[in-house]
Amino acid sequence: MASVHKEIIIDADPAAVWAIISDFTDGPARMAPGFVTDSRLDEPDVRVVTFADGTVLRERLITLDDEPRRLVYSVIGGTTQPEHDNASMQVVPHGEGRSRFLWIHDVRPDDLTAAMGAGMDHGLNIFKQTVESSSEDLG
Repeated sequence: MASVHKEIIIDADPAAVWAIISDFTDGPARMAPGFVTDSRLDEPDVRVVTFADGTVLRERLITLDDEPRRLVYSVIGGTTQPEHDNASMQVVPHGEGRSRFLWIHDVRPDDLTAAMGAGMDHGLNIFKQTVESSSEDLG
């Protein structure tokens, strides 16, 4: 099994970043508008996320824990169907008014990691721009 580890510093309060990530239903579309074109709840704990390139992922919520600001989910189907998938997102403080966003994806087969990592990088860059722009508008 291979792992993809990504992290980024966001110039926004951890509570603001967590407010997006913890929104299991709409969080992906709020995180990366344009890159994610739709995110909707399909079952009480399963969301369907549609990307601009046509990729569709069914993701099951595993854990949503407000105190450590950590979300865990698993890709369980869609146009990509890994043998195994487990992902975690966590927001931690990083100095005054800044956040460190950690995203780890464990996946099998290993050859899915290149595309997954590229998508994560792209989504993170959009997320950073989106949240920092929103924070500037509020300040």
